[in-house]
Amino acid sequence: MSLINTEVKPFNATAFHNGEFVDVTEESLKGKWNIFFFYPADFTFVCPTELGDLADNYAEFQKLGVEIYSVSTDTHFTHKAWHDSSETIGKLQYPMLADPTLQISRNFEVLIEDAGLAERGTFVIDPEGKIQIVEINAGNIGRNAEELLRKVKAAQYVAANPNEVCPAKWKEGEETLAPSLDLVGKI
Repeated sequence: MSLINTEVKPFNATAFHNGEFVDVTEESLKGKWNIFFFYPADFTFVCPTELGDLADNYAEFQKLGVEIYSVSTDTHFTHKAWHDSSETIGKLQYPMLADPTLQISRNFEVLIEDAGLAERGTFVIDPEGKIQIVEINAGNIGRNAEELLRKVKAAQYVAANPNEVCPAKWKEGEETLAPSLDLVGKI
């Protein structure tokens, strides 16, 4: 079953954010756009490249009113240790959500049960707490923050313009489509 347009299931977790441990629940997501960015584990190889890429683009996401939550099955203490010991992870300004109970990873259907780790899952959540974008990558394939930024802009555009759709490779400011009988077979 697809998670698209489903509400984020209840959860209660601790995140490491701006030098502090903070509580985060599904209610924390309401009223703004959010990204849940699951990754397998702290102190690994592809993961810091992805989290660093998000950090480099974080200001652009913030301009769009988007909060990012990186999520792994590590503890919030491990997140702090990684943040304090890695130059790349040290530049993160978004919350690093801990999922040691595996509840959040199960809720988003990205848990690798026999490993206790999360797949590389990306979820864009609208202000009502509904999932609008789902992307899962194999563990050895890193993601691109600029492409995610483009997808968020498209999701926000169609949310604000429900009678329009964004075609392939759409970028902010480009033409969209207004689905109608007149377009059938002409694209």
